[in-house]
Amino acid sequence: MQTIIVTGGAGYIGSHTIIELLNKTDFNVVSVDNYSNSTLNTFDRIEAITGKRVKNFNVDITNYEALEYALNSVKNPVGVIHFAAFKSVPQSVADPLMYYQNNLGSLVNMLKYCREKQIRNFIFSSSCSVYGNVDKLPVTEQTPFAKAESPYAQTKQMGEEIVSDFIKSADSFKAVLLRYFNPVGAHSSALNGELSNAKPDNLVPYITLTAAGLLPKLTVFGGDYDTRDGSCIRDYIHVSDIADAHVRAMNYLIEDKQKQACSVFNLGTGNGVSVLEAIHSFEKVSGQKLNYEVGPRRAGDVVKIYANNDFAKRELDWNPEYSLDDMMLTAWKWQLHLRNN
Repeated sequence: MQTIIVTGGAGYIGSHTIIELLNKTDFNVVSVDNYSNSTLNTFDRIEAITGKRVKNFNVDITNYEALEYALNSVKNPVGVIHFAAFKSVPQSVADPLMYYQNNLGSLVNMLKYCREKQIRNFIFSSSCSVYGNVDKLPVTEQTPFAKAESPYAQTKQMGEEIVSDFIKSADSFKAVLLRYFNPVGAHSSALNGELSNAKPDNLVPYITLTAAGLLPKLTVFGGDYDTRDGSCIRDYIHVSDIADAHVRAMNYLIEDKQKQACSVFNLGTGNGVSVLEAIHSFEKVSGQKLNYEVGPRRAGDVVKIYANNDFAKRELDWNPEYSLDDMMLTAWKWQLHLRNN
């Protein structure tokens, strides 16, 4: 049986992608995650949803010798989906060296491992943050990068270059770079969702924790931007839609359907939604009045960004299924599941 290696498999997007791989393909799946921002019981939740137990290798990917030793037992690996990275914009501003060391070091080691083991299909978890503050929206895959607004975004710009350079140098290796916009929501079963070891920096977990009474107040960072209501504009997309795109991208690589060795896809709904509009959607579907205030801007934030996703729709036969209300409702059901358990 062919095996897909998922780094960061205990994380938010990684765990949902494993669920989609197990439910929609015949691949064997193994995870590599040292639980730096995730928990061991993620794999219990995956098993509860899929009925299958995934083996995880608890190893720091920045240590190549430990990585190689841990994965020696993996049989017939044909692809890698590389999620493992730190992802907090404010944290990256406060400690940029940690982000460069972890995000780039882990990527280089995974590519080195792929070269050594002749694993020829590679998916890189990138981000819409690579675009920076652009002049024209929506962004396409050809939109030139503006200046990175944070060290996190810089690691994604540099990561894409590293993957592209590697693919050019390695005959018959193929890669897909997936630029996520703003993944939110939880699995429709309400048994898996976003669960961080630290205080969240992302909007939707902060919304649900505040609504559940676990955080006292939500701060909207900036109410004076040049947008329709003064708050930042984002392209929120359901995490299961993101996960489905990874399954399609891996099949796209393995079935040799792509036209170039390194392909890039935007993963967004194509709809720009303001932070305040997201809050109002949550209040509508949950019936909860949210305690929030508008505060000062936050360093590293892009003003507005949303996708043109035509290329992913056409090439991957991918269509986002979940609406903004669906995203908010599944996130709230996940929060209620956590509270009740």
